[in-house]
Amino acid sequence: TLLELNNWDLVIYLFIYLFLLTSNFSSESSQTTPYGPHSQAATGPGGAAPAGPASSSSSSSYSGSPSCPVLPSRHIVERQPRMLHFRVEYRQRSVEVVLEDIFQSVKDSTTLLRTLHLPKNNSLYVLTPDITPSASTSQNSALQETLNQNFLLVITHREAQRDYNLHFPGTKTIQEVKRNVSDLTNIPVRHQQWDGWPASASDDSMTLAASGISFPCHHLSVCRRSSPANAQEQTEECTDVHMVSDSEGDDFEDASEFGVDEAEIFGMGSSGCRKSPMMPENCENEGEALLHFTSEFSTRYGDCHPVFFIGSLEAASQEAFYGKARDRKLLAIYLHNDESVLSNVFCSQMMCAESIVSYLSQNFTTWAWDVTKEANKARLLTMCTRHFGSVVAQTIRTYKTDQFPLLLIVMGKRTSNEVLNVIQGNTTVDELMMRLMGAMEIFTAQQQEDIKDEDEREAREMVKREQDEAYRLSLEADRKKREAQEREEAEQVRLEQIRKEQEEEREAIRLSLEQALPPEPSEEGGEPISKLRIRTPSGEFLERRFLGGCKLQVLFDFVASKGYPSDEFKLLTTFPRRNITQLEPASTLLEAKLFPQETLFLEARE
Repeated sequence: TLLELNNWDLVIYLFIYLFLLTSNFSSESSQTTPYGPHSQAATGPGGAAPAGPASSSSSSSYSGSPSCPVLPSRHIVERQPRMLHFRVEYRQRSVEVVLEDIFQSVKDSTTLLRTLHLPKNNSLYVLTPDITPSASTSQNSALQETLNQNFLLVITHREAQRDYNLHFPGTKTIQEVKRNVSDLTNIPVRHQQWDGWPASASDDSMTLAASGISFPCHHLSVCRRSSPANAQEQTEECTDVHMVSDSEGDDFEDASEFGVDEAEIFGMGSSGCRKSPMMPENCENEGEALLHFTSEFSTRYGDCHPVFFIGSLEAASQEAFYGKARDRKLLAIYLHNDESVLSNVFCSQMMCAESIVSYLSQNFTTWAWDVTKEANKARLLTMCTRHFGSVVAQTIRTYKTDQFPLLLIVMGKRTSNEVLNVIQGNTTVDELMMRLMGAMEIFTAQQQEDIKDEDEREAREMVKREQDEAYRLSLEADRKKREAQEREEAEQVRLEQIRKEQEEEREAIRLSLEQALPPEPSEEGGEPISKLRIRTPSGEFLERRFLGGCKLQVLFDFVASKGYPSDEFKLLTTFPRRNITQLEPASTLLEAKLFPQETLFLEARE
């Protein structure tokens, strides 16, 4: 019965038989249990869980057969058990099993499946636990992953009541963050009082990844210490203040303690430690001026900065606006002013941010100019008036020194160039990126229209070129055909001329031979006469009398005078067949046995 119920699958039969054997079904147990014989099967003999299908998931009979084991129905139970269908999946294999709800759970051998209130159809997934890696390997992997992450530090300057959203890689140290904040807040590192660093961030040389700060965003606050530590001696060398300070960046003390003006710290004072200019004054060659600007920019702020176009503003405009529509870009004009307190912050924090550098490099042609010197500023205004009109030049004039640096976003149009945006120095990385992306959206919409117009124009030009090419090929074919016809006609004329000349020559030879023939002898003469009858290839017959002593050459001349020269035709006898033209022309007709009469025929030579 078990084999019939399970389609004669021997593996499933043995599986169920062993289950029934271990469950110890008996008629005595059916009388003592409230649920019939199946209640004993729930716990097995002695309360032990039977080795049922749910606890034998690793056996070959369980995982190897895709069939559904079906147990025989019991007619002696007081309550008919529910049949639960289980689909067990392990990797790419699946097995379907049908069990009664009186079986015990695999997870808890004392719990019946009936008490779990399972639905009729269930899905089970067998998972193989992975090997737990060693603690050091796991920690190193997690640390390496954290080092590759970017952290957003929301730093609140409590005194100024201003928030800074700064992005730093996980490799950045706490000391470097404090130096950057020192440049933004004008609070020396030694005088900074922080709130929000985790307890694990006990060493300023720790990286952000190892400090234990929250990812992706962590909030901090900073203010100036109310009672700063004893001031160190004033530094003898004058060092530029950048967003990323050098190793002695924390040695800067409060400027007010030494009587030093703020402007002097930011490179604006008149002391002897003034910075070298970004661009030489009155430089005649714009390319050389841009090379000097790029070199000085790299010296001050590092090599991670936008690629500045080396050349004139006109050349940069040509590069950005006047190529193919798909290759055009926006023109970003960076105007630097060393006298502005925002220049160092904007250059180091904005222009050197990897996201800004990457976005500018991909979508913009970046051109730069230094307007610190009045001569260079006047030259810039002249160039802007020439290329963009007086409105742009007047707009630049309206900006004050403390509003610099400026980033002008210019888009080229069919008729004129348009300034989409003027970004001032008092901005953040996120705001700068948003404004660049906004300009890029406007440019992309215009570029799509330009690409469509250019494609249509190229399609029209392609059709015109194809038509012109087809017309040229047609003319060429007609010319070749006409030349071939002319050559053919000329060849026909030449051949006709040759043919006529040959005919005239043959006719002249024939006439000369005809005139050189001796007169035909009469039959009444006493001399022996040979009468010859010659059949031509056309079927006509030539008849003539010759003297018996006449030579064969006279016969050949006679035949040639009729248009059958001996070099083209053979003169043959009928029977026996002989080729007379092969005989000696000096032989007589008598010697050739062509006497008294003979019938000959002409045959063309092969």
